[in-house]
Amino acid sequence: MGRDVPALRFTREDRRRYRNKTQSCLDAFARMLRESRFDYERPQVGLEIELNLVDGSGEPAMCNSDVLAAIADPAWSTELGRFNLEINLPPRRLADGGPDAWEREIRDALNHAEERAATVGAHLVMIGILPTLQQKDVGGHALSENPRYHLLNEQVFAARGEDLRIALDGVERLRAYADTITPEAACTSVQFHLQVAPDDFGPYWNAAQAIAGVQVALAANAPFLFGKELWRETRIPLFEQATDTRPEEIKVQGVRPRVWFGERWITSVFDLFEENQRYFPALLPLCEDEDPHATLQAGDVPELAELSLHNGTIYRWNRPVYAVAHGKPHLRVENRVLPAGPTVADILANGAFYFGLTRALVEEERPVWSRMSFSAAEENLHLAARHGIDASLYWPGMGEVPAAELVLRRLLPLAHRGLEATGMDDMWREQLLGVIEQRCVSGRNGATWQSEMFHHLDDNLRRHESLRRMTCQYMDFMHMNAPVHTWPVD
Repeated sequence: MGRDVPALRFTREDRRRYRNKTQSCLDAFARMLRESRFDYERPQVGLEIELNLVDGSGEPAMCNSDVLAAIADPAWSTELGRFNLEINLPPRRLADGGPDAWEREIRDALNHAEERAATVGAHLVMIGILPTLQQKDVGGHALSENPRYHLLNEQVFAARGEDLRIALDGVERLRAYADTITPEAACTSVQFHLQVAPDDFGPYWNAAQAIAGVQVALAANAPFLFGKELWRETRIPLFEQATDTRPEEIKVQGVRPRVWFGERWITSVFDLFEENQRYFPALLPLCEDEDPHATLQAGDVPELAELSLHNGTIYRWNRPVYAVAHGKPHLRVENRVLPAGPTVADILANGAFYFGLTRALVEEERPVWSRMSFSAAEENLHLAARHGIDASLYWPGMGEVPAAELVLRRLLPLAHRGLEATGMDDMWREQLLGVIEQRCVSGRNGATWQSEMFHHLDDNLRRHESLRRMTCQYMDFMHMNAPVHTWPVD
């Protein structure tokens, strides 16, 4: 939900009009799908990275507005919490220029932002959840200034009618309550965007859903929250709980959550937008003046603003995206399951694995989603979030298998094949997927390194001081850009 919104109150008439307008957009979208009015001749990929801000001691820094002003680059924007920022990298063809060019582009942007942030006393950290974040850091004072976040906060709690409860049982146990949605801001992620043709959207979305658990197992990087060691990717259950608009009585009635894996494999992108309309009431019923049918009749491309805004308040782990760029509409799968970090090298390796594996799975004669239940894919996600790279996951033809073994034996060769089909040469593939291979061989990712370093320090230091020292060490290694499986613990 990236668009700015005014601060206002919604009436019953606003909601009725918005529902009608969203249905009109959905009808126009169906017509566009029938008429193939989409740009997909030269598909591109995109990347968003959410980051945390810390002070010189590794503690949260509530200054994103100041940092954003210092960076002065439209690629950067605020996020929900005052201790967050986000960068949107320009879309590109996957194989253009090679991984070195993409890595250099990302590192140059991050290094420039780090230099500018330092002028106002802040530093950037790519990590799933900031280990030094405490419960006192996520009150109402931590909500970013942009009115859209305050409006969203009001609407979520108006729907809930009660405070937010966070309950997690992992290595340790956490019970907490919040009266704002700012605990969501603790969750910082990397989002990969994959542009696809309308006819290919269903297969690519299904493939992304099927491998979501594998992705999280490989890349888990969020073992701590509010001073507690919990799941290896605590970000997954925290995000599910922190944006839940349902009180307990509504949950037991089977009402769908707004952070949603989904409930079935799909045949068309229309299935997802239609589910949005059917299952979820509007959080932000804001209407634009455009009549999408009149726009189509005139031969132009509608923005479908209401459809897109509603979609932006439903947090699927793989989200459909409709957008208009340079006067042409296109469709993207937005992959949202991965945490930020630990390094740019790790992020690009994760991206190569995702892009290559989804392509290979789509091109298989017998798709994996025809041999695997949807509920098994969802269970894989939560097992991976809980146990990280030590998780055992289900895969057709293999049964329950350790995640690292599954990747090494079955999925890495497929990812190589998929990247080769995109035009990526052997050297680039080996460089990127070699990081994934060594992560599996060593059994070490961001979450395992954080846990090991914390326990190494915790013998002699107070708990928060151990987390702070670990965070500072993490930042040093992050800037060196050596993949996390190579990081020492000493």
